[in-house]
Amino acid sequence: MFTTVLMIEKPLVPTDVELVTSLHGDESTSFIVLMQPHGDQDRLLRALDDVALGELDEAVREGEEPEGHAALQPAERALHHSLESLRATGSEAVGQIVEKQPLDLLRSVVEQTRADEVIVLTKPHLVEEFFHRDWTSRARHKVGVPVLKLYAHSD
Repeated sequence: MFTTVLMIEKPLVPTDVELVTSLHGDESTSFIVLMQPHGDQDRLLRALDDVALGELDEAVREGEEPEGHAALQPAERALHHSLESLRATGSEAVGQIVEKQPLDLLRSVVEQTRADEVIVLTKPHLVEEFFHRDWTSRARHKVGVPVLKLYAHSD
């Protein structure tokens, strides 16, 4: 069985599920999903990304997104939905909310589960990517397995 650690920041939509479950053909896959809720420090970066992508309406709405402790309940629902969607394809799937130090948790999960790969499924983060401060760039220096970045689809 192929084991993948899947880092996400929003619930998986059917297109995302199809993408991650089909990467290894007919080989059975097990997923460990790490769901990162929005943090207060991310608001400015998210707004800058929205502006850079020409999504000005999204930049204005960044202040309406729940953050910190208020983001935990929506993140738990998103995680539950994502796990159920993966299981519906016949994959094994477990997961948890990332509350602190996502990359330290990622390294620990990869080591404990002997994962074969990490997939970071995210929307574009142009500012962080430019400075190589995005999850994918940083994870490549923390874990000893391949790290793949895929862009999440919208609803």
